[in-house]
Amino acid sequence: MLENFSFRAIVEYLPLFGQGLFTTVWLSLLSFAGALAVGIVLVAMNLQPARLFRLPAKAFIDAVRATPLLAQLYFLYFGLPRLGFILPELVVGILALSLNSGAYIAEIIRAGMLSIHRGQVEAGIASGMTFIQRMRFVILPQAFKVTIPPLLGQAIVLVKDSALLSLISVAELTRAGQLLASDRFMPAEGFMTIAAFYLLLYYGLKGLAALSAYWLRLAPTGGRT
Repeated sequence: MLENFSFRAIVEYLPLFGQGLFTTVWLSLLSFAGALAVGIVLVAMNLQPARLFRLPAKAFIDAVRATPLLAQLYFLYFGLPRLGFILPELVVGILALSLNSGAYIAEIIRAGMLSIHRGQVEAGIASGMTFIQRMRFVILPQAFKVTIPPLLGQAIVLVKDSALLSLISVAELTRAGQLLASDRFMPAEGFMTIAAFYLLLYYGLKGLAALSAYWLRLAPTGGRT
């Protein structure tokens, strides 16, 4: 079955795969950092009593979660220039991943925040803390501790979704496999190598998720008011 499979071609293209892997890792890290920022802002807006903040946040989360990432990516890539905003492909890709994952992360963080006992929030109010101070010192630190495993799960999804950036010519891991497939007419070699690298990334992130879950089991839980 593997008699026509060319390992030599894979070895020749390993520098290109290595560069694509490096690009995938750093753009995924930037996108995840942006998604965290977007998620925190959306949660803060969603928890505001004023509908002026709450409704736009809810509408954005619903719109992002109801539409495919590919449609969002193409909207930003082809739509922004029509509006006068011309951005590099990498910036468009990071923006698309950040906004898409940010909507999901907002729901993860919101669930973590709702798991915090109401008495702790009331104690912060009784102590004279403002909303921002309660978020910074009471709610968010505990919410992040609870949401670390699902956040890492979302990070795994983001890394896999980054493969779509090859469609806008971003030189990431999947693009390297596409070049091997088109240059040498070897799709099996190209895409099986892509799958192997993504498998390595998956097990690396899965290991981090397992370590975080183990740390959470050992970490002392705060008392409830």
